[in-house]
Amino acid sequence: MNSRFTRAALALFLFFSLASCGRQPAPGLQAAIANPRLSVPAHGIYTGAYIDFGDKEESVTLEAIEKFERMVEKHQAIVASSSYWGEQTFPEANVRLISRHGSIPLIFWSPWDKPYVESRGIDKYSLTSIIAGEHDAYLDMWADKAREFGQPMIVSFANEMNGSWFPWSGVLYGGEKVVSIDPPVDGKPEVYHYQGPETFKKAWRHVVDRVRARGARNIQWVLHLMVYSDPQEGWNLAEEYYPGSEYVDWLGLSLYGSQFPGDKEWAPFFPLLDWPYTELTLIDPDKPIMLCEWGVAELPHLGSKADWFRDGLRLMKTPKFSRLKAIVYWHERWQNGKDDLADNAGKYSNLRVNSSPEALEAYRQEVADPFYLDRPILVPGPSLPATP
Repeated sequence: MNSRFTRAALALFLFFSLASCGRQPAPGLQAAIANPRLSVPAHGIYTGAYIDFGDKEESVTLEAIEKFERMVEKHQAIVASSSYWGEQTFPEANVRLISRHGSIPLIFWSPWDKPYVESRGIDKYSLTSIIAGEHDAYLDMWADKAREFGQPMIVSFANEMNGSWFPWSGVLYGGEKVVSIDPPVDGKPEVYHYQGPETFKKAWRHVVDRVRARGARNIQWVLHLMVYSDPQEGWNLAEEYYPGSEYVDWLGLSLYGSQFPGDKEWAPFFPLLDWPYTELTLIDPDKPIMLCEWGVAELPHLGSKADWFRDGLRLMKTPKFSRLKAIVYWHERWQNGKDDLADNAGKYSNLRVNSSPEALEAYRQEVADPFYLDRPILVPGPSLPATP
């Protein structure tokens, strides 16, 4: 998501401290199958991208998607964009455009009020106000529009909640304060429940229950965390935010390498993914895993972006990461603000795949492997109910 400066730097700090060109467009999803549902591939990984859709990450155009696909020589199975609660809208035009293109929309649905600036604390769309039902009218409208759309879509609600930068971050809602303790069972240790994660889970369940009650069963929900929590403490680990298997279809991560001109270290791909991926597999034995966001900047004074692409895209195909079933690259270039660290202020972070000819060629060559799936696999799903 936009303005990712703080969380990227913190993720890198924690990491180091913890040791198709020429193809015709796919037929629209609407034409493919009745009541389609996205299937988790038995073999291979869906490839997708967020394609620099503007400051609010919602200016989706067919021209931008097709330009990106020609560049990387690969159709995108997933195309990502955002929907902020402060707009009080449903991204109907975007999801329909993406679906007609033959891709699955991934929507970052953020309970965030304008001006969408990080680290400003809790705003009007607080987790507690969501739990209290104060925004149910908006939830109902959004759900009704999603149901009417009727095609498969993935929703990342309130992402990176294990960080400290967004107004829905667990650290802002009591953090490590203990609200209850489960007694030991069958020799297992007692289990502590913490106020920050518990508040998030209640809000998540309220949103999912409300949307499902309106019949929007075409949505798959991805619990989308940052690779390394901030603060990196037991109460803030991924498992504490898991609302239950019935509320989650995918487990997701944001994974970023070095991004800023002022960075002092280059983060290799494997250690960034290794433990966070393992952490997710321990939460639930069956859920597929998605890199909802991943990327790295062009910083030749630190390391080779082309090699980072090659290492990462080869590594993700190995049996060790067999539950990784979708990756969505963050294709964006931005200018760091005047209030950022002096080494970054006013300078550009370029995560685009074509930040150099070498990076583009490495990305293009690796995603050409058929293991990286360019089309969503759809299966028949249940009929969607009528308006409640």
